[in-house]
Amino acid sequence: MSKPLSEMSLEELWELFPIQLTEHQTYWKDWYQEEKGHLLSVLPDTIKIYHIGSTSINDIRAKPIIDILVEAHLSDHDAIKSVLLRNDYICMVQSEIRLDFNKGYTPDGFAEKVFHLHLRKFGDNDELYFRDYLNEHPEIAKVYEQLKLSLWKPFEYDRDGYTESKTAFVHEYTQKAIRQYGSIY
Repeated sequence: MSKPLSEMSLEELWELFPIQLTEHQTYWKDWYQEEKGHLLSVLPDTIKIYHIGSTSINDIRAKPIIDILVEAHLSDHDAIKSVLLRNDYICMVQSEIRLDFNKGYTPDGFAEKVFHLHLRKFGDNDELYFRDYLNEHPEIAKVYEQLKLSLWKPFEYDRDGYTESKTAFVHEYTQKAIRQYGSIY
């Protein structure tokens, strides 16, 4: 019998859920659309939902995890959290203005479909700029893919280290995108 996720150490969780990079899959967009439809049916109609993360960037390898950004009024965050918890999401991180949820993690490893949902206040959406910039500049997306590939094995069991090692790149191109696109969101 597997130990419940809530009783596992961070090291045990990283061992159970290693970083895996796979070829880009066209069905990732379908998974996002299905989950978006479900979220729209259970969440307030004042939210905005976006596909973010590497699975939203064309033709690059990615962790097969669909990242979803939900923008909502801060006053709705507690109610949204309650709904998400009733819909198989687990709250992983919470601050006053940001909540992060996972869905598709089981005591036996990843489910077929895995989601990370990032609940933010309106305007806290830099990931959209990064996504759009890389989709508009496929040569930069390929550089990002190479960075991810170089970090994969050294950080296979260290998600925080993997993410931290990408931060400078992500910040640089997010800032370029914000300068190029202005306030489009």
